[in-house]
Amino acid sequence: MKKTFFTILLGTILLMNSCTVNSPSPQGVDVTLDAEFSKRTTSFAFDFLKELEKEEVDETFFVSPLSLHMALGMLLNGADTQSKEELIKTLNLEGLDMDLINSSYLELVDKLPNVDPLVTNELANSLWQRNGFDVEDDFKAVLKEYFKAELYEENFDQGTLTKINQWASDNTNAKITKVLEEISADQVLFLMNALYFKGDWANQFDKDKTFEDSFNGKSGLVKVDMMANLDTFAYADMGSFKAVDLPYGNQKYGMRVLLPKENDVSALLNSLDEDVWKGIDEKMYVQKLDLKLPKFKMEYEIKLNDILKNMGMPSLFSNAADLSKITAPAGKIRVGFVKQNSFVAVDEEGTEAAAVTTIGIELTSVPSYPSFYVNKPFLFFIYEKGSGTIQFAGKILDIEK
Repeated sequence: MKKTFFTILLGTILLMNSCTVNSPSPQGVDVTLDAEFSKRTTSFAFDFLKELEKEEVDETFFVSPLSLHMALGMLLNGADTQSKEELIKTLNLEGLDMDLINSSYLELVDKLPNVDPLVTNELANSLWQRNGFDVEDDFKAVLKEYFKAELYEENFDQGTLTKINQWASDNTNAKITKVLEEISADQVLFLMNALYFKGDWANQFDKDKTFEDSFNGKSGLVKVDMMANLDTFAYADMGSFKAVDLPYGNQKYGMRVLLPKENDVSALLNSLDEDVWKGIDEKMYVQKLDLKLPKFKMEYEIKLNDILKNMGMPSLFSNAADLSKITAPAGKIRVGFVKQNSFVAVDEEGTEAAAVTTIGIELTSVPSYPSFYVNKPFLFFIYEKGSGTIQFAGKILDIEK
């Protein structure tokens, strides 16, 4: 069996519900996106995947272009001058005004959860602000109005760390439970997007027909649970690869699987763009298909700083960053990191997937703190603070392991 490339489910959400005005559906609402915005976000998805492939060429990965795009969209509203231009270029949004851009994000936040009542698809955004750090009211107002972002002012202590990780867990059905390990002294703001999807196949696989089979992966043959379904699916033979769409629920969402005829999934990924994707749509036809698909589950985490720099936004990660619409003046703060955590599980019933994108904003000048480095002989005391009563005392000259 040849290697299989699974196009990113959460990236295709924009594609399968895009473009111009649609009439309401009795089975759910329709997403009405500006055609140009939809086209640009599709291009961003493939640009991102190709840049990711350069870094992860020998690795399995699963990411959400939509989650990243929306998190960067929040950041875009805080950027100005060169940093804003770089973000717009990276997001492929040149020539579109901010009202259209923000209204498009709002359409996605409002409508995607209600596209199909048989599918769970939830989006959440949040801003986490360190107490004492001033954030422009206009920036917070835009995030609240267009991204439905929850706003938090916290001490950025251990309690805040717990709350942030709990927020990620709460908004991914506990599939992603930790996105931050620590909060450093220079970090003053976090922008977060969470995306959760759970859909049952419209044509479910029979568990009794699942069998053990071999998957010819990068490391050789491995045993997998192979699902089987002889049913009607939208299918296309594109010459160098084959494509099949597996619909969920009322068929408003789907997973598209691309299978290269030669054993080079990297070349296939790098050949994809909006025109190729549209060409698959045009060549798809419904027919009976003997489909076999492996069950799989995975978690993935990646820091995206270098990838995003290569995509066109290097100044955001430097002291030259202009995020003055978050807090003035320009050069006060910069992006410290952008990372994404993700999860996916595919079985006979359907698919469960989640992603959290976190953008960490930090001061360009790290605060200076007194140093207390106990690496030489010292004295210590244990005492009752109210009365000052010293209960124990010690002198340490050497420490035995």
